[in-house]
Amino acid sequence: MTAVLWAMIAVPAVAGAALALAGRRAERAAPAVAVGVAVAVLAMTGTVAAGRPTVTVPWVAGGGFGLAVDGLAAAVGIAVAAVSLLVLVFAAADVTAGRNRFFGLMLLFIAAVLLTVAAATLPALLLGWEIMGATSYALIAFRWRCDAAVAAGTTAFLTTRTGDLGLYLAAGAALASAPGMSLDGLASLPAPWRHVAAAGVLAAALGKAAQLPFSFWLSRAMLGPSPVSALLHSAAMVAMGGYLLLRLHPLLAAAGWAAPAAAWAGAATALLLGVVALGQSDLKQTLAASTAAQLGFVVVGAATGAVAGGAAHLIGHAATKALLFLAAGAWLSALGTRKLAALRGAGRRDRTVGAAVAVGAAALGGVPPLALWATKDEVLSAARDMSVPLYAVCLVAAVLASAYAGKVLGVVLRPLPAAPESGYDTEQPGTRRVGVLRRVPLVVLAAGAAVLEILALPPVGDAFRTLLGADGEPRPIVAAEVLAGVLAVAVFAVTAVAAPRIGAPTWTRSWLGLEAAMHAGLVRPVLALARTLARFDDRVLDRAVEGTAHAAVRAAHAAARFDDAGVDGVVARVAAGCRRLGDLARRPQTGQVHQYYAQAIVLLVAAVLVLIVVR
Repeated sequence: MTAVLWAMIAVPAVAGAALALAGRRAERAAPAVAVGVAVAVLAMTGTVAAGRPTVTVPWVAGGGFGLAVDGLAAAVGIAVAAVSLLVLVFAAADVTAGRNRFFGLMLLFIAAVLLTVAAATLPALLLGWEIMGATSYALIAFRWRCDAAVAAGTTAFLTTRTGDLGLYLAAGAALASAPGMSLDGLASLPAPWRHVAAAGVLAAALGKAAQLPFSFWLSRAMLGPSPVSALLHSAAMVAMGGYLLLRLHPLLAAAGWAAPAAAWAGAATALLLGVVALGQSDLKQTLAASTAAQLGFVVVGAATGAVAGGAAHLIGHAATKALLFLAAGAWLSALGTRKLAALRGAGRRDRTVGAAVAVGAAALGGVPPLALWATKDEVLSAARDMSVPLYAVCLVAAVLASAYAGKVLGVVLRPLPAAPESGYDTEQPGTRRVGVLRRVPLVVLAAGAAVLEILALPPVGDAFRTLLGADGEPRPIVAAEVLAGVLAVAVFAVTAVAAPRIGAPTWTRSWLGLEAAMHAGLVRPVLALARTLARFDDRVLDRAVEGTAHAAVRAAHAAARFDDAGVDGVVARVAAGCRRLGDLARRPQTGQVHQYYAQAIVLLVAAVLVLIVVR
């Protein structure tokens, strides 16, 4: 069974790398290969979900590379694999250029997400987290000739990387205090390190889940291809932030302060990004803001102990949001626009797409008995047990969800205007048709959005809690659940009718000015510091280096003069003396025998005298 667990991650990783590196030779085969691999991955995910394997291998000193499939990983892993398969089927019709690179990157991304889901130790989590972030940048910036797309990818990458540093902080805390670096062991770290690990995990998760103050990167990520938006915002990267907090709820609870901090961050995001979603005039921007808002409920569930409710909400949201993003992509391809005003009546042009969007929008609005109704109520029940003000904020956020979902449905299902074509083809030429490969995923996902609420309702909900080991979690009061459903239906219906007349302040369209605030609060100070350091480098370090170089040149000239006048002079005089001695030594060499005899006699006499003197 462990072999299947390794293969679940290795097969899409190897196939993705092969496709990405194959070049244009793989263009035609890439979609079929990717879909085939996704089918195999779904089968392997179901196998490991049934078998629940666990494996750990040596990796680094003090920490192993561990994978494990428990109830939470099994449920979320199947959701990731299923949504990924449907997105790839849609992409087979939607992506027509650079297919080998696109599908290769998508498979690598899916492998990284599944590694994140199955990670049991921090080294495994860090590897999956890093690859997931890198491939998300490459996918958002897939159209690399477009400067705006590259800038959007850079914004997403750098923003999430800011939070990702927290995982390294958590890994350092775990390594410093408890060898092994097991995720389950973080809650039992000694007090100082436990708080450090909780802060790091919270920063990383909030960044990936696009919670405040990191939410703005989702807006820029909309420039990526529609299948990328669908996968990133439903079951993959953004969802992994919420999944990490669900996985590490014991750490948040053990740290004391971390659970309330996470709960209020999620509630504030659900509320404020709900307002942002209501104020958008672009369909994909509306869906992006609603993603951050809906993930806010998952974060609240993780913080308040409603792990089963948060997980069910995460899975229901995956199907719902993948459906709506793919529908937005289908309309972008067919009608050439994603502006809500131009999409008036779009649901009536194609009844299949319109019906699917109706189901998805109703689910997003919390309309019973569809997904995101009872799951949200489980989270609200746990929030009420923690804090009444927290519950009030979450309740208002739930009402806002019904409002922005009703607004979307009210626009796309209204009667077509007199001249609908005037608003089309503003972003790309439309084909005016939605093909079969685009329809099938929408129908399947709509079915998922319609039935996944059973994860929060008995008897399936009871089995789901048992699967996750969450039998003792708080459950919603039936009367409150019914009241929430009635309120959701009422708000959804009112906003659907009043959709064209719903306005919003300008600040909502700029996503609360978060990007500008980040630029003013972080980017500008960093750039100012960089300019200061550059001036210091020019005026101090460079001058010191240049001064040292000039001093070295002057010293070299002095040494050269000394060499010329001193050392060379001594050498020349020694050489001249040697030449004179050589001349003197040649003078006795006349070639006359009697002179040699005379020299020999002189030397003999000198030797005798030396002997006499010495003795």
